[in-house]
Amino acid sequence: MNDVWQILIGIAVGLLACWLILLAALALARPKGNLLTEAVRLLPDLLRLVSRLARDRELPRRTRALLWVLAGYLALPIDLVPDFIPVLGYADDALAIALVLRSVIRQAGADALTRHWPGTDDGLGVVRRLVGLPAAASQQ
Repeated sequence: MNDVWQILIGIAVGLLACWLILLAALALARPKGNLLTEAVRLLPDLLRLVSRLARDRELPRRTRALLWVLAGYLALPIDLVPDFIPVLGYADDALAIALVLRSVIRQAGADALTRHWPGTDDGLGVVRRLVGLPAAASQQ
């Protein structure tokens, strides 16, 4: 029984260390300019974008499933970094959205992003930069 407790404590310490490393990485991450700050500001529009893309039947099923998993993560009250922690609390959500959207836009194309974007043109420019597309192309 003593060995079981040692294993459980070791696992708990390892998970805590991984979580602290994640917090440190988020704190040290410095995207170009204030891109992460802008993404956090656009979080409501990004959530609507994810919802619209997830319901788009023209996108591949695998892509929509990835978006639903992201929506589930965002809806859960438990985050990797709790939302009450200033800046970092929402930064993990913005980073998760950015990573999934990059994958989705690679598969679905920039037209899907433009078609479903619910916000302003400036916001779309920020999202295009966030997913690795040139921002200037959104101003046609």
